[in-house]
Amino acid sequence: MSIARSAKMLRVDQAGEYGATRIYAGQMAVMGSRAPHSSAIAAMAAQEADHRQRFDALIAERGVRPTVLQPLWSVAGFALGAATALLGPEAAMACTAAIEQEIDLHYTAQLDELADGSDPELAGMIADFRDDEREHLETAMAAGAEKAPAYPLLSGAIRMGCRMAIRLSERI
Repeated sequence: MSIARSAKMLRVDQAGEYGATRIYAGQMAVMGSRAPHSSAIAAMAAQEADHRQRFDALIAERGVRPTVLQPLWSVAGFALGAATALLGPEAAMACTAAIEQEIDLHYTAQLDELADGSDPELAGMIADFRDDEREHLETAMAAGAEKAPAYPLLSGAIRMGCRMAIRLSERI
């Protein structure tokens, strides 16, 4: 795989982890620490922050330009987190479930590309983070994500937005 493709992967993955930290910040701003699932959200947020820090370090080490859309992802992520939290704890979990489903697919596709051994450091990080994201999905489903109001519509809209954010962050 080319260095340019590896840089695109790193750029979009860092953007995604940054967005995830903003979504959880929005949820916690609305729900606070006493709401149902707040301890689970705080734990997932801490893992996402660790993922972001590790991607930030790799971006700096490799001289990869982050996406110029990061200010947009900051606002959009926080707004998505706050909006789903306003709908209730199950909607906040539905948001997590929808995003983690897309990220699982995204990271799996990247790992398929990296199977040639061209970037073992990035592949290792992605594999570790994918495992965490899968745990987040399981946590969200166990916490009642599917009980959110209009779950299929909410989930579908969030998943579509996630796919769009991935494509844009790869390119811009």
